[in-house]
Amino acid sequence: MSNATAPHQKELFGHPIGLFVLFFTEMWERFSYYGMRAILVLYLVALQKGDNPGLGWTDGEALKLYGWYTMLVYVASIPGGWIADKLIGQKKSVLYGGILLCLGHGILAVEQLWAFYTGLLLIILGVGLLKPNISTMVGGLYKQGDIRRDKGFTIFYIGINVGAFLSSLIVGYVGEVHGWHYGFGLAGIGMLLGMLVYLYGQKYLVHVGNYFGTSVNEEEQAAMSRPLTSVEKDRIIVLLISFLLVIVFWGAFEQAGGLMNLYAKEKTNRMLMGWEVPASWFQSLNAMFIIFLGTTVAAYWANRKLKGKISSSLFKMIIGLIIMGSGFFFMSAASAQYESDGSSAMVWLVLAYLLHTVGELCISPVALSYITKLAPLKYGSLMMGVYFAMTGFGNKLAGLLGESAEKLGEFTIFTGIAIFCVVFGLIVMIFRKRLETLTHGVEDEERELKFDETEGFELADQN
Repeated sequence: MSNATAPHQKELFGHPIGLFVLFFTEMWERFSYYGMRAILVLYLVALQKGDNPGLGWTDGEALKLYGWYTMLVYVASIPGGWIADKLIGQKKSVLYGGILLCLGHGILAVEQLWAFYTGLLLIILGVGLLKPNISTMVGGLYKQGDIRRDKGFTIFYIGINVGAFLSSLIVGYVGEVHGWHYGFGLAGIGMLLGMLVYLYGQKYLVHVGNYFGTSVNEEEQAAMSRPLTSVEKDRIIVLLISFLLVIVFWGAFEQAGGLMNLYAKEKTNRMLMGWEVPASWFQSLNAMFIIFLGTTVAAYWANRKLKGKISSSLFKMIIGLIIMGSGFFFMSAASAQYESDGSSAMVWLVLAYLLHTVGELCISPVALSYITKLAPLKYGSLMMGVYFAMTGFGNKLAGLLGESAEKLGEFTIFTGIAIFCVVFGLIVMIFRKRLETLTHGVEDEERELKFDETEGFELADQN
């Protein structure tokens, strides 16, 4: 690992400057992804005639493709993580992934069916390279035991949702009003901006994301070549079990882009002071709530930790699943109102997204940080890739649940999701302490540590 001369300003707001380079890179990448996601299902079900024609698919067909696409986007993170760990490193993987994403979103702007499928394929490959590796680089900015790591991931996560918030409003509006393919093209411009930020900020990322095969650090070389210790194996077991929470969480949460998106479009009274709110705008609520609540939730958990109260990553993730699942009871109320009145109020969607957001803040950035604490050095990107693959399986589950609503009805699906999430979370809570013993105290001595760019530390530094 090369020892770079530290820039004049090593930290910004108490965190490494590199965090904010990755913040803005991921912000624009998520602008492109969530912008396209906001209009994808709506484009698929739009009629093949009129001023803004779509593909004319049924709701079930659209949700099926949505489920496969969102699953493959994240499953591709497994080979993406392997490529980084074994071949080129995280830094180059992010760069190549960004290039593929620019090409994919650009091709989607072409109004041809071949371009549609080609664009989706390139986006799948691009996200697979970029997503697990940029998250792993965030973890590499902090030493093991630095309590700021969770906060750093929350700041990074806010960047994700700034992009998601802006894209749902801007890309959603352009796609619905001016043309679907204009929306797809606008998403591509966002990805291009993200790549420019990433290239400009390389001087702040010299010490992270490098390929270990070229490292001159003897400890890193040894960690890459030796077999896993019993402690590392135990920690991997905990991670894999925690990923069950991830699958259930995203299987429920990702109804936002599918079933809840269609519900907002077809069954919600969206009139506000004589103006009809675009259906895609409701997806911006989640991002908006994260921007306003992100640091508050992170500070709450950090304060609990400092006071000696239960605040382990696994505890946060379980609480997050229960809170998010409870949000679907509001969608059950919306469905009941629709059955009785013929339409449902927007407030139900707002309240559902509020609880979904609080739950997400307790599980998603925490899970990213957890992986960088527990993953062995040589499998860091790969384990991050497995995590995103689990979110992909959750997305596929979301698509299957959305499809089943055509037969079972929204009330049954929304209520069933709520009950299952709460019960599953409580069951895992029973085994929490036993699972946490397998981490071998990785979170027991967390404290605030100062950052030094000349040290060249990477993620999950092991004692």
